Amino acid sequence: MKQRTAQIRWEQRMQTPLLALALVFAVAYAVPIMAPGAPRWAHMACLVAEWVVWGTFALDYVVRLVLAPGKWLFVRSHPLDLVAVLLPLVQPLRLLRLVSTLLLVGRRARMAPQITLTTYVGGAVVGLMMFGSLAVLHVERDAPGGNIKTLGDAVWWSFTTMTTVGYGDHAPTTGLGRLLAVGLMISGIALLGVVTANIAAWFISRFERDDAEERRQTALLEALTHEVRELRAEVARLSGTEGTASVPEPAPSSPRS
Repeated sequence: MKQRTAQIRWEQRMQTPLLALALVFAVAYAVPIMAPGAPRWAHMACLVAEWVVWGTFALDYVVRLVLAPGKWLFVRSHPLDLVAVLLPLVQPLRLLRLVSTLLLVGRRARMAPQITLTTYVGGAVVGLMMFGSLAVLHVERDAPGGNIKTLGDAVWWSFTTMTTVGYGDHAPTTGLGRLLAVGLMISGIALLGVVTANIAAWFISRFERDDAEERRQTALLEALTHEVRELRAEVARLSGTEGTASVPEPAPSSPRS
């Protein structure tokens, strides 16, 4: 119980700093793509910032694993966290660091009690569109025969891909770009399903509240009707008793002589 309490305290304490580091990662990832002509030191600083943010999330996973009362149970219940921590070590690509950081940030955001489902879905949509646009622009900008050359093209492509519209005016031509398209399409369908389920759950809960209120009013009317019947019966009984008591009994007749 003490270890579990320490783990919960650690997770609550690190919630805000890790989400702030996620914003640092977003800036560090976006600057080299949006400003490819920036000085070399700026690119190196962004690269170091990306690795520091990923390393902090990896350290957070290790600390939570150490504080967890059941180590194997923790690993089995957090498979995506483990994959996100190990993924950049397999092949140090920026795209892998992006995917792993998004997984870790998403996991942390779902754990935050102050983040509601609506906020999480909205943030996930904005984040996936932003990072998807930057990633596909980074991959497709210098590709021969590619038609995604500007940030506007990338944002438009991300929006049409996430909504599964796919106009086809912009499409990736590289393997990594198409892999990003698959990820965005799956994410868009999943988020659309979450939004649809949330709206359906809201309507169902509203109907259930209305039905409960109607049943409560019906029960109240039935109780009042039953009470009125009992009062009428009591009044009728009391009226009959009083009428019987007020009528004098006839005197016995004397026998005729």
